[in-house]
Amino acid sequence: MSVGLGIKACYAGFNVKFYTATNLANELAEAVQFHRLSKLEKGLAKIDLLIIDELSYLTFNRYQSEMLFQVISERSERASIIVTTNLEFSRWTELFENEIMVAALIDRVTFRSHILNMNVQESYRLEQTLSKENEIEEDHSTD
Repeated sequence: MSVGLGIKACYAGFNVKFYTATNLANELAEAVQFHRLSKLEKGLAKIDLLIIDELSYLTFNRYQSEMLFQVISERSERASIIVTTNLEFSRWTELFENEIMVAALIDRVTFRSHILNMNVQESYRLEQTLSKENEIEEDHSTD
C-alpha cells in the first residue's frame, strides 16, 4: 500500500523517496563516515513524501536509532512520512535501544497521522501461493 500511495503521489507531482528502514540507517551512517550527512539531510528535507518500509525486521544500534529518529523528527509537522511495520508500538523497544527515544519517536510518528492496522492472521502472500498451488493441482487432476 505504501508503494501504491508513493506512486500516486509521484503522478500528482510530489517528490517521493522510498527506503527500507535498514537502507536508510545504512545510508545515514555512510553519509556520516564520508562527511556528507548535511547534504543527505538537505536532500531528505526537500522530499514531499518519505516512505520508510520494513521498520520491524532488524534491530538498530543506538547510533542508527538516533539518526533515524533525527530524520523522522525533522519531518514531523513539516512533511509527510509513511512508516510500515508489523510491530505494534509497544514492541518498538525491541528495535531500538533507548526507550525514552522510542516514546518520543512514537509521539512524532503518530501526531496528526492516520494509522492503518493491516496486521491480519493470514498472510496475503501465503494465500496467493496456496491458491496457485490449488489451481495447479486441479489442472493436473483433470488430465
